[in-house]
Amino acid sequence: MQSKPKISVLDLSPIAEGTVAAQSFKQSLDLAQHAEQWGYHRYWLAEHHGMPGIASAATSILIGHLAAGTKTIRIGAGGIMLPNHSPLVIAEQFGTLESLFPKRIDLGLGRAPGSDQLTARALRRNLDSTSDNFPQDVMELLDYFSEEPKSPVKAVPGTGLNVPIWILGSSLFGAQLAAGLGLPFAFASHFAPAYMMQALEIYRETFRPSEYLASPYVMLGINVFAADTDDEAHFLASSMQQAFINLRSGNPTKLPPPVANLWNQIGGAERAILNQVLSCSAIGNDQKVLSEMQTFIAKTEANELMVTSQIFNHAARLKSYEITAAIYNS
Repeated sequence: MQSKPKISVLDLSPIAEGTVAAQSFKQSLDLAQHAEQWGYHRYWLAEHHGMPGIASAATSILIGHLAAGTKTIRIGAGGIMLPNHSPLVIAEQFGTLESLFPKRIDLGLGRAPGSDQLTARALRRNLDSTSDNFPQDVMELLDYFSEEPKSPVKAVPGTGLNVPIWILGSSLFGAQLAAGLGLPFAFASHFAPAYMMQALEIYRETFRPSEYLASPYVMLGINVFAADTDDEAHFLASSMQQAFINLRSGNPTKLPPPVANLWNQIGGAERAILNQVLSCSAIGNDQKVLSEMQTFIAKTEANELMVTSQIFNHAARLKSYEITAAIYNS
């Protein structure tokens, strides 16, 4: 029988309307410190660029800030968008983080740019740096961290540090790559759930044990909005729902304040977007959230859940994570 999945935090360091990134960073540190106290296993930050509502663009710097402000919780990237970077630079950055905070750093890797096309072009280190090179870049990065790298180029710091590497994905490609390399796999079901079950089947059936991992290990993203009442939880969730509608409409914004009865104020097309991209969500009071999380676990047999809660009010966000941890760990 599978053991109870761990729960962790995914934070985009949201920039709410009327605030700036500096405030987001303070709130992310506060949440990380509380998450550590509440028993969350790890705390990941995601690389996005050119997004008015996301402050975690310089992901490795923010990881260092949060790791310095906490003591035991694992801090990592969920993820670094590798096509934007030289593998050597990432090896040096995360080798530095691992040297500063031993056995607490994770490195999740994605193949998307985490931005629009114009921003992606501005980020690219050269014209040949594309997602098509992703498997080769991952293998190059693994080599930099190994005890005896094959490459004559060395990552200093980095060599021999064995920073845990994860493959992130929202399609079948990441599942195939993670299985082939024998690496843990994190699926972005919190915003791209369409291929989740198929990706899990491919990953588990084709997984090859490796020096990194003996058996498949799956982490799944889930949106959680927990509050004292179901109505309040749905009210809090409306901020992220508005943000997704704005993003899919080509107008990304800061995280909007919540509105009451959002569902009755939007059209059929908007409802279809939300039903599609946010289907892996648990919204409600403590018992409703626990029930929906348990249903999700039973369906997917996940080894770990990465909880993300894009909530406008920081105190309400803290409370949501506190409720989730209390009911899940009881």
